[in-house]
Amino acid sequence: MLAPKAFLDALSGHASRLFNGETPVPRSEFEAQFKALLQSGFSKLDLVSREEFDSQMAVLARTRARLEALEAKMAELEEKAGGVEKAE
Repeated sequence: MLAPKAFLDALSGHASRLFNGETPVPRSEFEAQFKALLQSGFSKLDLVSREEFDSQMAVLARTRARLEALEAKMAELEEKAGGVEKAE
């Protein structure tokens, strides 16, 4: 796996050669190679799709709401238990 800096250097080098006309490969072939390079680099990163991210955000929101409800219930029960202990 290329380090992020090496990956960006390779990417900018390819782009620079394309825009300067220094590449002997036709533009369509270069675009295909460039796309393959990007896909290879991104596949090595720990990325998730937008759909998966949104799904996990929804799970997190439900979990957070459930946690807040449980915390409120616990506080209520602790308050009641504290009142019972003081009455005895």
